[in-house]
Amino acid sequence: MSRNGDPTKIPIVGIVGGVASGKSLVAAQLERQGAVVVDADKVAHEVLKLDEVRALARERWGQAIFDKDGQIDRQALGKIVFAPEPDGPRELKYLESLTHPRIGKLVLERIAQLSEEGTAAAIVLDVPLLFESGWNKICDKTIFVDAERTLRESRAVERGWTPEDFARREAAQESLETKRTLADVVIDNSGTPQATQHQIERVWHSWFDHSQFHTAPQ
Repeated sequence: MSRNGDPTKIPIVGIVGGVASGKSLVAAQLERQGAVVVDADKVAHEVLKLDEVRALARERWGQAIFDKDGQIDRQALGKIVFAPEPDGPRELKYLESLTHPRIGKLVLERIAQLSEEGTAAAIVLDVPLLFESGWNKICDKTIFVDAERTLRESRAVERGWTPEDFARREAAQESLETKRTLADVVIDNSGTPQATQHQIERVWHSWFDHSQFHTAPQ
């Protein structure tokens, strides 16, 4: 299988899953198989450092969301945009209008660069809200990373989140069951990293060894 019927294009694999399900772990394991990961969260970090974005954020939310170095404190901003209704959803919508077009532009530039280089076996899109934001439309395949809610919440708490933080971010996403149904493959990440790795290897060999994708020359 190749995107848009063009066998010269490097296949794009999207990753979806609930909050703290382990999408970044799966992306890293795909990278070990020969893929290159485009991490939209890292791109978002860069977007929040842009002068124009910082100026608009200061105008909207004031100095309280900035750290001592003058950069946007993502945790402080998160408390605003993931606050309960009606304020949280309204502020999140504004933040997305500010960042999403800029993130999208940089992600597409990175994909174009990788396609031109032609050395990656696949491009992995690690993009929050993949289906909600329409990024799945450019993917050849999508992987749903599965883990029980209680396990995901405990992982989030280990990161320093509160259960309330987790619940608010979970509520901001579409139904996980919908995403699971739409995805091509489900990876169970409730066990050890090694168990997840074995599943990734099976999926990778199934897709590539059976020529479901055209891989670029190495």
